Amino acid sequence: MEFIPSHRKIAAPEIVPTLSLYRSAPQLEVRLDDFELYAIDRLRVLKGISDGLSRGKNPKEMEKLVNELWRTHMRLQNNSQALNKDIISHFVLRLVYCRTEDLRKWFLSMETTLFRYRFRVENHDAQRVLMSEFNLSYKALSRAEFESVREKLVQVAHSIGQPIPNSDAIFFKVPFEEVSELVAGRRVFLLKGYAYVAMNQVVSLVVTQFRSHLSKALVLTNRKWMFTIQTQEKDRLTPIVESLSTIYLGPDYTQAKEFAEISLEEINQVANSSFPLCMRHLFERLREDHHLKHGGRMQLGLFLKGVGLKLEDALAFWKAEFSKKAGAERFDKEYAYNIRHNYGKEGKRTDYTPYSCQKIISSTPGAGDHHGCPYRHFSEDNLRAALGKMGVGGRAVDDIIDKARNRHYQLACTLTFEAVHATSCDSGINHPNQYFSESQKVLQSKTQTTT
Repeated sequence: MEFIPSHRKIAAPEIVPTLSLYRSAPQLEVRLDDFELYAIDRLRVLKGISDGLSRGKNPKEMEKLVNELWRTHMRLQNNSQALNKDIISHFVLRLVYCRTEDLRKWFLSMETTLFRYRFRVENHDAQRVLMSEFNLSYKALSRAEFESVREKLVQVAHSIGQPIPNSDAIFFKVPFEEVSELVAGRRVFLLKGYAYVAMNQVVSLVVTQFRSHLSKALVLTNRKWMFTIQTQEKDRLTPIVESLSTIYLGPDYTQAKEFAEISLEEINQVANSSFPLCMRHLFERLREDHHLKHGGRMQLGLFLKGVGLKLEDALAFWKAEFSKKAGAERFDKEYAYNIRHNYGKEGKRTDYTPYSCQKIISSTPGAGDHHGCPYRHFSEDNLRAALGKMGVGGRAVDDIIDKARNRHYQLACTLTFEAVHATSCDSGINHPNQYFSESQKVLQSKTQTTT
């Protein structure tokens, strides 16, 4: 297969792209620590891409974002080690995200986007090497064929703001259905069922092949994984693989670090001003019903611990509410132990961490439960009413509802934060305690400005 036009003869040196096609798993021995750490670093990249896409960043902004994410999390000083990290991390996450249709869909979309922007920064020689590895059945136009359609190619290039092709330009003749995104964007010349694709547009060709290959590979990986967990590898790998798909990558907010401890006297005020919707809902239900089931007590209780409610105040807070319905004696017998346990004062003395958005979103509240993520679990009418109580109205509500409808729950929460506080939150909301922390920063800043 020829990717160089017949009228140009180039003795190209051996080119080694920095981008892998991940055609086969590497034959490498990997320490279990690196197995997990490499995957976490790549996951930071993919989740950053997901956030950028859900926030509607344009292609130039996405290209900058992807480059920054890759440089921050995946680059190593040694190029061979960096390539190994790239390949190993991809195949680890392929194993993690092959297990359900939803996981496969997300991973396929994010990896394809990552591949697209990494391919675009490769030079043309490296791009041709990658094309040849896919065994694409396309030939570059000969000089005669190029000249016969040159005028049309110039018109298309001019209309889309691309460089005007000269006699050295490389074009490929491709069945139009294989570059549907270029055709839809009217970015290629069409003739008799073929699209004439410039060298700087071949990313669409390769990305289509990459996506198709990865989609099939994920299904095969799932079958192999189902066999693997029946073998001796189960105990060693299963806990890591299952945890990585729901792992939270930010601060754990075990204890309030930036702001002073909150007291019982001010808890109502901070709940109204700085609690995210999931915690406001639990707080309000507790005040109204004087009771929460276990899931709600854990979600709200650990959050309150993380925002600075001391153990003594936590016991007093929960007892004051539960005693109204269950009585003080029953509270001391049935509920106080669990509160002390969450603070690491009972049992294994573990200092438990507040729940992240990912953990809350993935929960499945049953009848009578009030925990979980409102953006996922509320009906649209209930969500709209809850947002109204927070002071969110107008177009902002519609935007939030739209994000929730499309399963961008954390972005919906981010938009809520921005509407309530009249400021942007570029980092996005990934944790209820992060919401509280960012809210307190905004409110303190406004207080300092007015004084």
